[in-house]
Amino acid sequence: MRIIAGKARRLPLKTLPGKDTRPTTDRIKETLFNILSPELSDARFLDLFAGSGQIGLEAVSRGAKHCVFVENNKKACEVINENMRFTKLADQCRIMQTDCMAALRQLEGNERFDIIFMDPPYGKELEVELLSYLSHSAVVGEKAFIIIEAALDTDFSYVHAMGYEILKEKIYKTNKHVFLTK
Repeated sequence: MRIIAGKARRLPLKTLPGKDTRPTTDRIKETLFNILSPELSDARFLDLFAGSGQIGLEAVSRGAKHCVFVENNKKACEVINENMRFTKLADQCRIMQTDCMAALRQLEGNERFDIIFMDPPYGKELEVELLSYLSHSAVVGEKAFIIIEAALDTDFSYVHAMGYEILKEKIYKTNKHVFLTK
């Protein structure tokens, strides 16, 4: 696992050993950032269920102004800290060691994000609660994108009733990215 492009290009990243996280493959990450590329310059990026921090660090490496990582696993937060220091991107990053709903409540009224990425554990429908909250939250910037990494069989037909529009759904062999806007 590595940073693919930008100022920290080719630098390897650490990941949490074991099966507690599912690192996004370089190939899927490259496709994701090819899609996001026009939106990254000076963007404020929120990485929910951050794992190793690779998605948010890739965003900052490619031009995002700032990234907030939200991760409740202490060991994963230590890995994110190590990766931030190693890539020399720490001054543009902040970690919140808490669950995602608590983090969103803390961020409310203090920060707005242009891109919100979430990679929740599959099959637990955690994205439903988060999308419901975000549908009326001030942390979502005016023209923000929300991207969810999900299992192939995850249903998103409910998002229209929450006021979202599905801009794009990118299907891979093992999972998918769903791009939403309000």
